[in-house]
Amino acid sequence: MTTLRQAQGPGAAQASGSNGQSKSQRAYHWIKERIANQEFTPGYRLVLGTIAGELDMSVVPVREAIRQLEAEGLVMFERNVGARVSMVDDTQYRFSMQALSILEGAATALAARRLTADDIRRARAINELMIETLDHFDPRAFTRLNQEFHAALFEKTANPRMLDLVENEWARLGHLRDSTFAFIPGRAQESVREHENILQLIESSAPLGEIEKAARRHRSATLDAYMIHEHPDEALGLPAF
Repeated sequence: MTTLRQAQGPGAAQASGSNGQSKSQRAYHWIKERIANQEFTPGYRLVLGTIAGELDMSVVPVREAIRQLEAEGLVMFERNVGARVSMVDDTQYRFSMQALSILEGAATALAARRLTADDIRRARAINELMIETLDHFDPRAFTRLNQEFHAALFEKTANPRMLDLVENEWARLGHLRDSTFAFIPGRAQESVREHENILQLIESSAPLGEIEKAARRHRSATLDAYMIHEHPDEALGLPAF
């Protein structure tokens, strides 16, 4: 994801390479990228020695990277088996979407007054590309553009910790669901209309609480549509976010 700054990885005390990353950071990003790209699928066994050999380093920084990924929910440990890529879990998906509705809403509001006219034009251009994909819908491409759109709105927030939290939840979603829109393609049309509404609120200097509420409701609506499609009985009992 090129629109967000790189998340800080583990093991800052490990020796750094020419790009300034420690060995554990390099291992962290290498493994995380392969999980996000589905090269390492749910249940895939992560053999520390093999990964260390691929990266030409000892197992110590790889172990640190694995611990960080476990803390983020992307990796799990099983007794007598070792580290594996976490299995798909709709409950975890729901938790991540609920968390993102709160985090993205707050981050968008915090960044709103910092956005320039050029920033708004860039976000609107991305949304227009999303509209163009609707006739020949590609869920993966739509999801990538969707992330770019939202990052364009909140990447100027002055709170770097907020960006870390959002990026971690995006990484979890990339593992749990390649694209939610593959399950609910009809939601895509509603989504781009809601994007324009958020842009208009920012352009008009609407109260920050109103901007946050719109961004939060936008993410929640996607979760609601998914739950109604996949688990209609459970969806009836979901609390409002």
